[in-house]
Amino acid sequence: MDRVRAALEGAGYTVGGVRALLGPVAGGALARDEIVPGLRAIAGGSPLEVLTRLFWLQVPVDAAPLEAASEAPGFVDDLVAAGLVERSGGEVRARLHVEPLESVVPEPPGAADGGGHAGYVVSDLKVRPGSGDVVAPDHVVGAGGASGNLARLVVHRAVDNALDLGTGCGVQAVHLARRGGARTVTATDVNPRALDLAAMSFALSGVEGAELLEGSFLEPVRDRRFDLIVSNPPFVVAPSGDRRFTYRESGMPGDDFCRRLVAEARGLLDDGGYCQLLANWLHVDGVPWDERVGAWAEESGCDAWVVQRDVQDPAEYAELWLRDSCEAGTPEYRTRYGAWLDHFERHGVTGVGFGWITLRRGGAERPAIRVEEIRHAVEQPVGAYAAAVLDGLAAAREFSTACGELGMKGAGAEPDAGALGAAMLRTAAGVVQEQIGPPGAEDPERIVLRQTERLRRAAGVGTIEAALAGVCDGTLPLAPLLDAIAQLTGTDPAQARAHAAAVLPELVADGFFELP
Repeated sequence: MDRVRAALEGAGYTVGGVRALLGPVAGGALARDEIVPGLRAIAGGSPLEVLTRLFWLQVPVDAAPLEAASEAPGFVDDLVAAGLVERSGGEVRARLHVEPLESVVPEPPGAADGGGHAGYVVSDLKVRPGSGDVVAPDHVVGAGGASGNLARLVVHRAVDNALDLGTGCGVQAVHLARRGGARTVTATDVNPRALDLAAMSFALSGVEGAELLEGSFLEPVRDRRFDLIVSNPPFVVAPSGDRRFTYRESGMPGDDFCRRLVAEARGLLDDGGYCQLLANWLHVDGVPWDERVGAWAEESGCDAWVVQRDVQDPAEYAELWLRDSCEAGTPEYRTRYGAWLDHFERHGVTGVGFGWITLRRGGAERPAIRVEEIRHAVEQPVGAYAAAVLDGLAAAREFSTACGELGMKGAGAEPDAGALGAAMLRTAAGVVQEQIGPPGAEDPERIVLRQTERLRRAAGVGTIEAALAGVCDGTLPLAPLLDAIAQLTGTDPAQARAHAAAVLPELVADGFFELP
């Protein structure tokens, strides 16, 4: 595979190279599985154009220009020997999808690999030759939007060992190994074909020493401990017992796979270790979704941050996954569609949520847990600050205790040194203030603190919080700051402290303020 990798990289067959070659119109069409604009955009015979037609657009190419894509002789023979293509006369067609993988971690200028190129992943063609009109039961998917979301979520920290649970084509393991985030990587999957293709992804990406284990759920690693577990699991909620496609369906009822993974992850984590996964969860009639998923987090015994990014109604959800398996338009489509809707109706399902879950095995007696919905765009990659979000949740609880002590003090009283030491804040970087009201008005109708970085939250605040945001730099305790603000605004000092004690912990949890 070394010669194949050298040829691909030498031809510029990277995400950046293909993106520049296709342009925005053809690239956008390809994202919708439409290849005609792409074929029009790359009608030439350069090595990059030939490789893009073969592996990205998946159309046959002539053997002669493909051979010329590498400076080393025997390139087509190398591709055939690797099982990536098949040759028929003077024509070559792809047997597998070879896709360049874009790094999710910003790299310094002048990086050796050109910056932004993480390697390659090998996966099945959407419909494998000989498998019929729908995807095969052991189909292995490539990199996509979901895998990119997970890769951008993974915490930016060096670890000794990492587990990619349900590795599929190996995309997460390649990210972990190539960005230097893990010294050793273990990848598991229940599908033997997935492990074979993951091994090819590792070889094409120059990943050495990754461990591949076959087995279901956590069974291959029950007696192991890891600093980091990542998983894009088979989270699709299909009709009971359905396991037609191993890449997306576990065979467990409902959303039990994700619930069990959250509940049992702690037993596989070292102290301070993280488990991060994508998940689906059911919205059940009469039960708030955040209470359902919050119960999973409570059961985990870990610090937990759960974010719902999208919700689909039962019909949308069924349609999505029937299209995914190429069953739309088949004679079985209406029967399969009805089976999904019947299943959801029997179980009182009103919708299916999609999002991410981050767990951290901490030492606190009562873990910090937050379950929330964030639909707007956030700063990427989330992994650059995911650990700070959990730190902020833990700090908010600590600060709440200190704030309570401070709030109980009377006006002009001098709180003890311990309480004052805890009750110190720093306004987070990137926080700006907006004031809303009629032009020229002396007092605004509304004051909003807005984050220009990270989660980009906005919070309506009062005069006291806004004033604190302007002066808190982590060097002075809150007591004298609040007394000064009370004097300037004509507020009773005791009321100012009580108000701050009530509202500041949530602003700390939301990341507007930090404990120095």
